[in-house]
Amino acid sequence: MTSDVGTKEHPWQLKTPPQTSEYEMYQSEKDGKAILVCTVGKTVLHYDYRCIEDLHAMLKQYGDWIELGSADEQKPAKEGTVEAWGRSPENPIGGWYGLKKGFRGRFGMYVPPLLEALGLAEVEHNPRNNRMRAI
Repeated sequence: MTSDVGTKEHPWQLKTPPQTSEYEMYQSEKDGKAILVCTVGKTVLHYDYRCIEDLHAMLKQYGDWIELGSADEQKPAKEGTVEAWGRSPENPIGGWYGLKKGFRGRFGMYVPPLLEALGLAEVEHNPRNNRMRAI
């Protein structure tokens, strides 16, 4: 990977864990804060950039496979999943890593493949109920 991958000009080209949809992500800044911009079709989501390091640290501490459990913001996240952790008051930022109201969910769908691309995690690619673990 070249050092300019992950920029707006050269975004990470990713696929959802089931490998059914393509999307891209890149690092940007908004209101002085580092963010991940995730573009899925015409939908644009933003996540706090800290989620990469924080999720990797949580996975290392957990030490085993953990279910992704992706869900839209309006739906409850299954307990004990990456999605639930990504919106929990117990995580390092004390709540949602998703930053755009109404589009804060799907953390468990779009962030794990980035950690896999960065060589920080393994992600399963089954039709559903995928899991991930730290490398």
